[in-house]
Amino acid sequence: MYSYLLKRLLLIFPTLFVIMLINFLIIQTAPGGPVARFIAQMNHATKVSGEIQNLSDVKSSYQDSALKYKGARGVDEELIKKIEKMYGFDLPLWERFFLMIKKYLTFDFGESFYQDKKITDLILEKLPVSLSIGLWSTLLVYLISIPLGIKKAVRDGSKFDVWSSSVIIFLHAIPSFLFAILLIVLFCGGNFFNIFPLRGLVSPNFDELNFLQKILDYLWHMVLPVVAMTIGGFASLTFFVKNSFLEEINKNYVLAAYAKGLNQKQVLYNHVFRNAMLIVIAGLPAALIGILFSSSLLIEIIFSLDGLGLLGYESAISRDYPLMFASLYIFTLLGLITNIISDLTYKIIDPRIDFENRL
Repeated sequence: MYSYLLKRLLLIFPTLFVIMLINFLIIQTAPGGPVARFIAQMNHATKVSGEIQNLSDVKSSYQDSALKYKGARGVDEELIKKIEKMYGFDLPLWERFFLMIKKYLTFDFGESFYQDKKITDLILEKLPVSLSIGLWSTLLVYLISIPLGIKKAVRDGSKFDVWSSSVIIFLHAIPSFLFAILLIVLFCGGNFFNIFPLRGLVSPNFDELNFLQKILDYLWHMVLPVVAMTIGGFASLTFFVKNSFLEEINKNYVLAAYAKGLNQKQVLYNHVFRNAMLIVIAGLPAALIGILFSSSLLIEIIFSLDGLGLLGYESAISRDYPLMFASLYIFTLLGLITNIISDLTYKIIDPRIDFENRL
């Protein structure tokens, strides 16, 4: 087990290197970028300042020195070189990449191009929002899908199994963002009910509340985003649990348990449950990471929740390279570590599993 874990940990480094290299090349060779955007903003500022004749303070000393044109061809080349140096684009491509990797090994992500903050501070600031949505959504999915899947396995082929499958598939087909909009229309002061808040993670007067009121206020704000996130997430896990139980129910040790005089509840939860839930529980860390980083963007936008999903989207739109690569680096690292945690969970649940010959 220890040699397997050591191999997996060592494989993290080349995997991270390859993923970061591919994404670095794709993003760096794409048209546009922070330099082009900065120049476009300066051109726009120059145009505006030229149209305003009565405001002498608009043309600052910075604009006088920076916004120089060579005829109609664009910004002065010396200024472009200064801008490239400011963003680090004066260095060769390979040097920029290895300098980035060197800093990332010590989690030195630098500062955002456009938000004037350290990237670590930005991520730590947004993390609680996404973490809240991810944790509650994952917990709700597992709490509903596991008992529902067990019941469907026990009553396989019955009317309950048929109509519950139909409902689950129907809910799975509904996009989460569309269901979120429906929830807002129904429960956020539209033409129907005004029960839940429209936006934010907490109320404006959150600091004035006592401890119990703060917890209730937080949960009150989390209801609609979590419901919208999980509405379509039951299908795969429910059917997975059902099939796992059906596979175990037909094995000889289950028949032997019934022969000993145990009832159905004792057989299911004392014997079948541990074996059937092995894969399901081991996949919990990966499920959490998946919900946390891939499913929350639209939900965060709709409910005005300033989390990691929205942060990553804004960094991609604005070509904020340091923030983009830092987000990608952290998400990739978390994904690789999560896979190792999943293997450890397998081992904890079933010590019979041997990883020594897997690599």
